[in-house]
Amino acid sequence: MSGLLWQKEGVEVDPRIMRFLAGDDVLLDRELFLHDVQASKAHVEGLARIDLVDAAECAGLLRELDQLAADFAAGRFVLDERYEDGHSAIEARLTERLGDAGRKVHTGRSRNDQVLVASRLWLKAQLGELIAHCTAAARACLDRAAAESLPMPGYTHLQRAVVSSTAMWFAGFAEAFIDDARRARDTLALIDANPLGTAAGYGVNLPLDRDFTTQRLGFARLQVSPIYAQLSRGKFELAALDALASALLDLRRLAWDLSLFTTSEYGFVALPAAYTTGSSIMPNKRNPDVIELMRASYSAVAAARCEVEQLLSLPSGYQRDLQFSKGSIVHGFGRGLAALTLLPDLLRAFVWNAPALAAAIEPAMYATDVAIEQAAAGVPFREAYRRAAETAVSAGEGRSPEASLAARVSPGGAADLRLAELEARWRALAVAA
Repeated sequence: MSGLLWQKEGVEVDPRIMRFLAGDDVLLDRELFLHDVQASKAHVEGLARIDLVDAAECAGLLRELDQLAADFAAGRFVLDERYEDGHSAIEARLTERLGDAGRKVHTGRSRNDQVLVASRLWLKAQLGELIAHCTAAARACLDRAAAESLPMPGYTHLQRAVVSSTAMWFAGFAEAFIDDARRARDTLALIDANPLGTAAGYGVNLPLDRDFTTQRLGFARLQVSPIYAQLSRGKFELAALDALASALLDLRRLAWDLSLFTTSEYGFVALPAAYTTGSSIMPNKRNPDVIELMRASYSAVAAARCEVEQLLSLPSGYQRDLQFSKGSIVHGFGRGLAALTLLPDLLRAFVWNAPALAAAIEPAMYATDVAIEQAAAGVPFREAYRRAAETAVSAGEGRSPEASLAARVSPGGAADLRLAELEARWRALAVAA
């Protein structure tokens, strides 16, 4: 490992301790590296604005940072165990290429604000992806809710309860993912603050142009207090993971539905072959492995959230414990977004089995309709409920699911799905994005 930024003369470095300190930081920094380079460019331009690097040095540093980004993207530069972390790699490369100009790049900043700004930019990008996946899932649900409405059983307690419809099922998840996208957007606005220039948490004795770097890096506002910049590490990661978890919880419930609906006992849904796998021993099997792993993906996000939260039992100021939060967010977002990426195509492609849906609707499922009709005619509801319970099966005979759905006129019910309202909410999100 070369180029330890903090190495003091006469202090021997124990390789075992260094391996423990570095952990998997250099591997995780591959996720953040291009954002670190981007922030370094803004910092160099800021140093030039206060005459700490001259015009020629600034041009050279920016050129080499662009080249480093290109080399990294192309695989010509590899972030590996030669370096303690991505920050060290950037400074080592600039010093190697530019000498003293490269040694100036760390002026006025700490690795603390470097990791803060790189992870903040990375989280913004991840939340942008989350918003895109949630709006795409909502779009697929809205389109299918508008295109088809087949009667199906509605369940409570996993028992057949009332007549529902596939359009109602899709509309429910459309609104869920619209809200998830809105939450992700609001979370992005919360964390969209520039910590660059706060150094190790107490500022520096230089007139850094932090307003300039805020604008240059595309942040909505400046994170003013250096102390709060450190306090926000972990807090903002938790907020981002909470937004991701919200979407993954909805995905988990949707995947649970599809897991049940694809069983022989239900037979409501046929999955595209690409979303299933075969058994290694049973030739007759096609397994819904994709939706099962979608269902499981929330666990990775919950684990990441728990790990970050447990790290935050800390006083103010930077503590090295926070290094572990980097792995949590990388793994949590990696697993969560991978699951959500596959969802919109699945929603568009699976097929309802209309005969199986219709066959699962039984006369007793009209009992609620009977009770409501009597109540509407003036019978006290509790009396109407009792009568309907006594005659649940016979009262439902001769009724049709289509008529039951057509009578469900309460806002959001099968006869008034309010898809136009949901469409307007979706469009407002899409325009904001």
